[in-house]
Amino acid sequence: MALQEEFESQGSKLFKYRGSIPIFLLATGIVVFVLAKMNTEGFEKYIPFEIYEIACISISFIGLIIRILTVGFTPSNTSGRNTGTQMADVLNTTGIYSTVRHPLYVGNFFMWLGIALLVQNFWYIISFVLLYWVYYERIMFAEEQFLRRKFGEIYLEWAKKTPAFIPSFKNFVSPNLSFSWKKILKKEKNGFSAIFVVFFIFRLIGDYVSTSAVELNSLLAYLTAFAFVFYFVLKYLKKYTSVLDESDR
Repeated sequence: MALQEEFESQGSKLFKYRGSIPIFLLATGIVVFVLAKMNTEGFEKYIPFEIYEIACISISFIGLIIRILTVGFTPSNTSGRNTGTQMADVLNTTGIYSTVRHPLYVGNFFMWLGIALLVQNFWYIISFVLLYWVYYERIMFAEEQFLRRKFGEIYLEWAKKTPAFIPSFKNFVSPNLSFSWKKILKKEKNGFSAIFVVFFIFRLIGDYVSTSAVELNSLLAYLTAFAFVFYFVLKYLKKYTSVLDESDR
């Protein structure tokens, strides 16, 4: 099999199971984080952990904001969380898609980079960046092959002037749709809640390893509780009501 077909085949398979990489990163990250805490090898000797933790959370939220700015301006059947097959009724070329071809994966990168940084191990962070690139490079290749076949010359012209992963704003085009908060509430509630839950898990583990106790009376604990309630309220509204429904979004 030629490399082009092999990359596409690998990318299509990885696309279906791309939700598994966060589980792997989280599991290995917790192990490395515990070892760092047990051996006091974290970054606390350079910067107070509270400040460092806020910086890591901020990086993850940068990723979430990128996803929000992507999903909020797109029509239905594009830029979603579908895991079965590639899907694109139209080619998104305006808004954030006029600056980068794969903005959702850019957003995902920053969301998980914040967590990788929290682990406080230089080699783990480097490994995360390399693994993310190898993993998603194949997925991006398969997606682009799909879009190239479906949209032909329109896709090629857009791809020629739009970078794949590192944004460039010189050809920015305003979105041709209005921003949809309802779509964001439906599609991005998982990411919003997951950020707080994951960081809270690390906080609990770090506290227990360091002091053999856990602190539940903290701002992060309250924000995580709010994120839990927020998630289940939105899930209920999505499943049992039409409050969040919009035509073509």
